[in-house]
Amino acid sequence: MVPASSPAALASPPSAVPGLSAVPAPQPEPSIRWLVGLLLVAALLPRLGVFFINENLFGDAVVRTELAERWLADPHVITSYKDGTYQFGPLHLYLVGAVLSVFERDVAGRLVSLLFGVASVVPLFALTRRLFGWHAGVAAGLAFSAWGMHLQFSTTAGSESVSLFFMLAVFALVAEGVEENRFQPLFWGAVLLNFACALRYDAWLYIPLITVALVFSSEDRVASLTRAVGFGLVCLPFPLLWMQGNELAHGDPFFPIKAVEDFHRQWVADSGGAGGALGWRLQQLGFWPAVALFTLTPGVALLGGVGMVRAWKKHPETRWLVVMAVVPALYFTLRAAVLLSFVPLARFTVTQLVLLPVFMAPGLAALVGNKGPFARRAVVGVSAVLAVVMPVALGIYTFRTEGGLHDSLRPVSPTSTNPVAVMQVARFLKEEVAAKGGAAAIDDDPSYMDLQVAFFSTLPEMRMARVRWDTFRQRLADARPDVLVRFDGGKLVKDPGVKLDGRTLTLDGVAYQEQDGFSAPLHVYRRQP
Repeated sequence: MVPASSPAALASPPSAVPGLSAVPAPQPEPSIRWLVGLLLVAALLPRLGVFFINENLFGDAVVRTELAERWLADPHVITSYKDGTYQFGPLHLYLVGAVLSVFERDVAGRLVSLLFGVASVVPLFALTRRLFGWHAGVAAGLAFSAWGMHLQFSTTAGSESVSLFFMLAVFALVAEGVEENRFQPLFWGAVLLNFACALRYDAWLYIPLITVALVFSSEDRVASLTRAVGFGLVCLPFPLLWMQGNELAHGDPFFPIKAVEDFHRQWVADSGGAGGALGWRLQQLGFWPAVALFTLTPGVALLGGVGMVRAWKKHPETRWLVVMAVVPALYFTLRAAVLLSFVPLARFTVTQLVLLPVFMAPGLAALVGNKGPFARRAVVGVSAVLAVVMPVALGIYTFRTEGGLHDSLRPVSPTSTNPVAVMQVARFLKEEVAAKGGAAAIDDDPSYMDLQVAFFSTLPEMRMARVRWDTFRQRLADARPDVLVRFDGGKLVKDPGVKLDGRTLTLDGVAYQEQDGFSAPLHVYRRQP
């Protein structure tokens, strides 16, 4: 303390010192709660806008919901691939099953996705704010809110939205732990990575990636190695338990992962890529950049990409996060374009692409840092317009329209709707069969549309005989279906017990007559008296 009568107390205050008054005071940061609330509203509104028109279609949404229904009928701890989850993560079935106890099947899984999809903006903002400031955090959150592909994920019952929330939370906690040199955030980040691994197998890749990154997270090698070992150990409970369960059930701890890999190898062969054609390889080589440019839109994707390059040079403390985006993309590209053992889908790219908005601020600085405010406003304005207009236009273009480019773009569109012919048959089964206590036989469709017909028909499993199931004949005998649904190209007509003669189909000696009013490739038949 300085006495009031001292010379120092009588001196001019700092604001009166020549030169100091010309230095601008740092702008105070707005209320974080207010910013987070704003971003939550920005994320919620467009998702609510499509929630009531979207339908479960991609991401095995209907299969996941059906498996969650089976789990809800017999709640238990799922321990392996064949214990009720197959190639899917058990945590998603638990979440959807819990909500199914309150909401109907078409809504439950989509509500889970909506909740986690909207909440994802919070860890994204926290991560970006920590690295590049609150302005960058708000920009990243707004870009994420308008991300058309994520709008679909947030309003359908796949696991991408839920998994992405946990991965963003992991990244935010790792950034906090490294910056503040504390293990507690790293501990909770590892715990959440267990949850992500219980949702999707691609999250398993981040256990070694983050662990190795932590080895190089500090100049104090003892501290960095300690935090890396601690983080890695806390990541292991779910993977080890899941591996043990599959070892006991299948004799192979990696059975689910190998099953998925075998499926992808066969998918490559069926898609025409097994021969290693140059066109196929080039298509896979550019898949990640193409999805980034088209779904995040060019402004966001380019700013984020340039920002990653700049951050690698100017901000070494963020290099670990660049690695989290680049290395998995390179790994899956190698498998798809060189090893021909993987077929990429747009939904597989989300954990890498979501990190591009984080780096938009350094990208903007690199592009227009010395070009004046007009150039800055122009780049920001064009990027913002594209980020909104492109998803809106795409959503309108693919909504309830089939064929050609519409079908190709639907997986990345904000809107997800089933083919009109499929929903027409599903509604018929719901109103004319399910509501009246009847039963139906459903053919196997090469494009899996039989899954959609069965799901939206609302028929209980015991009142369906599905060619896709190995219990088809038993269910056929038990349910004695009144209605039969056949697909062009389906397996039903290849069955030795089936004879198709014009508009009459005979199945195991029982005649069914084709009904009018339905469109190919679906055909609906009624049982003859």
